[in-house]
Amino acid sequence: MFASRPAGGGLVNIGVPAERAAGEKRVALVPSVAKKLVNNGHEVYISAGAGEPAGWADEAYEDAGCTVVSDREDLFETATIIFQVQALGAAPDLEMDPYQDGQVVVGLLGPYDITDDQLEALAEQNVSAFSMELIPRISRAQSMDALSSQASLGGYKAALMAADGLPKMFPMEMTAAGTIRPAEVFVIGAGVAGLKAIATAKRLGARVRGYDIRLEVKQEVESLGAKFVELDLETEGSGDEEGYAREMDEEFYAAQREQMREVVPESDVVITTAAIPGAPAPELVSTEMIEAMDDGSIIVDLAAATGGNCEPTVAGETVHHDGVTIHGPTDLPSRVSQTASQQFANNLSNFLNNMLTDGDLDIDFEDQIIDSTLLTHDGQIRNPHRDDGTDDEETETESDETEGETDAA
Repeated sequence: MFASRPAGGGLVNIGVPAERAAGEKRVALVPSVAKKLVNNGHEVYISAGAGEPAGWADEAYEDAGCTVVSDREDLFETATIIFQVQALGAAPDLEMDPYQDGQVVVGLLGPYDITDDQLEALAEQNVSAFSMELIPRISRAQSMDALSSQASLGGYKAALMAADGLPKMFPMEMTAAGTIRPAEVFVIGAGVAGLKAIATAKRLGARVRGYDIRLEVKQEVESLGAKFVELDLETEGSGDEEGYAREMDEEFYAAQREQMREVVPESDVVITTAAIPGAPAPELVSTEMIEAMDDGSIIVDLAAATGGNCEPTVAGETVHHDGVTIHGPTDLPSRVSQTASQQFANNLSNFLNNMLTDGDLDIDFEDQIIDSTLLTHDGQIRNPHRDDGTDDEETETESDETEGETDAA
């Protein structure tokens, strides 16, 4: 039997349950980060087998000073704070975990999809729930930005998926049998995932073009060796104060699609990354554009989880239309489970350190990071991010996977 959760005294009991979402291979805490937490005086409890999908055996956690727990309910009863990858709104098909009165929960919680019943249950249990999707874009929070860390991996895997499926090589080569022309790659959205996709495709030798409605990212695209595609569109006010692209009206998207009809068919690979928090992804690539692409062409739609940027996209599936393959992956960071887990664990550890004052948990609403991410606390629902008609204007962000990896386009 484990000790009860302490109320203070400079010690935090951290619980890491095994992930339950289908296909999820990440773990919220890796041994190297857990060891640092243990060395700082915290206690870490982890579900037996939680790290195995990402390549870490229970023994690695024990060597780091963690306690491996075979009973999931015991873990929840023991921990002061729960670290999770996907829970609540980010894992809508699962029953809510047995959170305890006064517990703190930190992870990707799907703030736009969490239900009223879940929020009410959390409030009734006096749970303080922090959603890592809502980390503000400020310099002090960069080390905690889980969306960006996971979106970068999504962009990387998207480029590799396209290269693997394309029936031609990415790089140009001069051979005795003749010249091999480079593949043409078009990346829509130059946020974190889009820029990583551009960089990866360029390293593989493709000829790469990138597009974003925010003209200020042109220099970033070109710095990676890609050509920036400029469309004849009115883009004033397309970016918000945090650097995300704003949602535009349907007239804008219609004009955008019309001009993309010239660019998409010229591409062997199209990678799309545009998503809008709490709303369907904008449709940017029509069936007509896809039918004009060459047979064997590849599309990787990183916004598939919220409907997709391409008309034929189906979330979690691969669709073949008129000779073109359209991938709708929702789990790309999970496919790089070790690196993704390491990055996410660092994000959570940094978030925890930001909440500690002299070793004790301190939920300070004056801290922008805490205030922006806190969904429920002290018996109250304080999630300002639900789409109830009172939200601020929605902004497009970059999408990494199901939880929202977040590119603007």
